[in-house]
Amino acid sequence: MRTPAAPDRSRLRVLVVEDDDTIGRHLETGLRGHDYTATWCRTGAGALEEAARAPYEVLLLDLGLPDMDGLDVARQLRARLPDLLIVVLTARTDDIDVIAGLDAGADDYLVKPFSLTVLLARLRAHLRRHAVAATAREPVRLGDLVIDVMARRCELRGAEVPLRAKEFDLLAVLAERAGEAVSRETLMAEVWDENWFGPTKTLDVTMAGLRRSLTEAAQAVGGPVRLAEITTLRGHGYRLERQSGPAD
Repeated sequence: MRTPAAPDRSRLRVLVVEDDDTIGRHLETGLRGHDYTATWCRTGAGALEEAARAPYEVLLLDLGLPDMDGLDVARQLRARLPDLLIVVLTARTDDIDVIAGLDAGADDYLVKPFSLTVLLARLRAHLRRHAVAATAREPVRLGDLVIDVMARRCELRGAEVPLRAKEFDLLAVLAERAGEAVSRETLMAEVWDENWFGPTKTLDVTMAGLRRSLTEAAQAVGGPVRLAEITTLRGHGYRLERQSGPAD
């Protein structure tokens, strides 16, 4: 299979939201030096205004902003821009803070201090996955659920299921291996980063969101729905069942 062409980073707009002058300037300069189009904002309100003014593909977001909580910025931009790649930059190391960021809509996070090299590697990994997702694939049909990777669309009995970017990526990986046990390590590598290190709670939070979205979609459709079940395999990972039945 032909390897997808690398994305043209000069066309990718990155919005950096960071109130620390040293870090903000370093990120803006470093990204531009690696052919990204970068814009730096110091406040949450400024970021929301800038995101409304111009299209952005990537958001690098500090949580400790002077005017508002970064989590609120993440929630608002995720609601407005479902395909936006949100990477949280945080000095908060507690699991609960990381989970809160991911649950607010972030796709990834980096704990300060971090190197520009690590950030660029994370961005390349995310962009490669988007390039692979853009290659032609037939939609996967499991009961009443249809996952169209090419269009990045999930439908249940013809009604679109609203999913966050990482929820869709997670579902797509499981759907392509429907009926197979997929390990946590494989899911972290394919949905996030093949060089991921640290806790994998991001997977658990994203899985919980995916299940919640599918359940709510089934309830909205109404009546018997053939919805494939995602089985938790303790100590290993997850399996998306090929067999589906009416929702409870």
